Amino acid sequence: MAKVRIKQVRSTIDTPQRQKDTIKALGLGKINRIVEKELTPSIKGMIDKVKHLVIVEEI
Repeated sequence: MAKVRIKQVRSTIDTPQRQKDTIKALGLGKINRIVEKELTPSIKGMIDKVKHLVIVEEI
C-alpha cells in the first residue's frame, strides 16, 4: 500500500460536525498538523470528504 502525508491547511470552524469528526479520525485537528497514513480505501474516502481542508501528498 502507498503511504500519504496529510496536512490540515484550513480551519474546521463553520464546517458540519461530520467533517470535524472526520478530521479528528484522521488524527488532525489543528492547522499545519501533519500525519502519515497508509492509503487504504477507508482513508481515501475520509480524505475525499475533507479535501477542501487538507493537502495530500504521496510519500
